[in-house]
Amino acid sequence: MSTKADPGQVAYSARGKLFVASCLALVVSAIAFGIRGDTLGDFMKQFAATPADIGWAISGAFYGFTIAIAFSGVVCDWLGMKSLLVFAFILHLVGIAMTVFAGSISMLAIGTLLIGFGNGFVEGAVNPLIATLYPDRKTIRLNALHAWWPGGIVIGALLGYLMSQFHASWQLKTGVLFIPTLIYGLMFIGLKLPPTERVQSGVSTGSMFKEALRPLFLIWIFCMLLTAATELGTNQWIGELMKGAGIKQGILLLAWGSFVMLIGRSFAGPVITKFSPTGLLMGSAAIATIGMVALSMATGAVMAFVAATVFSVGICYFWPTMLGFTSERFPKGGALLMGLMGAVGMASAALAQPVTGWLLKTFGTAGALKHAALLPAVLTLVFAAFYFSDRSKGGYKAVELGKK
Repeated sequence: MSTKADPGQVAYSARGKLFVASCLALVVSAIAFGIRGDTLGDFMKQFAATPADIGWAISGAFYGFTIAIAFSGVVCDWLGMKSLLVFAFILHLVGIAMTVFAGSISMLAIGTLLIGFGNGFVEGAVNPLIATLYPDRKTIRLNALHAWWPGGIVIGALLGYLMSQFHASWQLKTGVLFIPTLIYGLMFIGLKLPPTERVQSGVSTGSMFKEALRPLFLIWIFCMLLTAATELGTNQWIGELMKGAGIKQGILLLAWGSFVMLIGRSFAGPVITKFSPTGLLMGSAAIATIGMVALSMATGAVMAFVAATVFSVGICYFWPTMLGFTSERFPKGGALLMGLMGAVGMASAALAQPVTGWLLKTFGTAGALKHAALLPAVLTLVFAAFYFSDRSKGGYKAVELGKK
């Protein structure tokens, strides 16, 4: 079955199939994140490295993502979204292989970097794809798509935990990534993708670049720095952070928190409709602050799981709603602005890795988390300003691109 993007446009595959394939591609990035979180301790033993050393080595996953998604935003309309997904598929295969056979911390870093490139090309393609397929429900459908980020983390974390019970090596755990990579690659080979929404609407390339210089967008970029560091800086290290508090089930906390996020994003529609994107982000930041402080005080498994639940509810809507706001309030910016948001978010997450490792080494679990809680506290104030500004103008309104 196929449909048409617009009269005169080339036919493309049914959007349901494209949505499913996009979710599967995103799952690879997430499983890699989840398994990596379970193997940080193994990396430190294997390469006789400190937490800060490993933090720098794995930061390549985030820098690679940053470079790839930024590049994707610039060339997406020219190369097409399918070409970006082919690049992602190849890079994932090579990066996974290099990681599995890493004999040094340098080779581990290179393999992680290539996987990061693959992750960036995936998101650089699927975000504008979903915005194009669902122009009237962008934020809701982007939340549904990104439900499979925590969903994949659940899969990766549980796989890592279960394989650890059978004393599986970190190489074998990483090798599992070949399976979903081959699946999404083969799926996209048989599908036809539409042009982006910006191209279909006839918005010029010059107008797209001008959107990136708007003061409101620059403020939103600043917000993305803090939301990404809050979510990804904490989650990648949650296993080690909780071990420092004497809680051995650290990786299960990651799995549980990710499951909470999976549910929240999958059923985001009514929540977004009731509170609006800016209202939702304001509440999320406040809850994330409370959750991080609660994690810093956790002294047992029960308290840790309760705190992790609160924190996960807080960060649940950050990434997809930031992207949804971008696509709804700056639609002329198209794939470029969504790519910039993703690039800034992952650059922030990359910087957060060694910083989190340093905080853990310097202050311990409680101190590290209390310092990190300043980020969502600041976000609460900034998002409140956006929310009340919208209310003063009659409520949140998405900008619609004019038809050709």
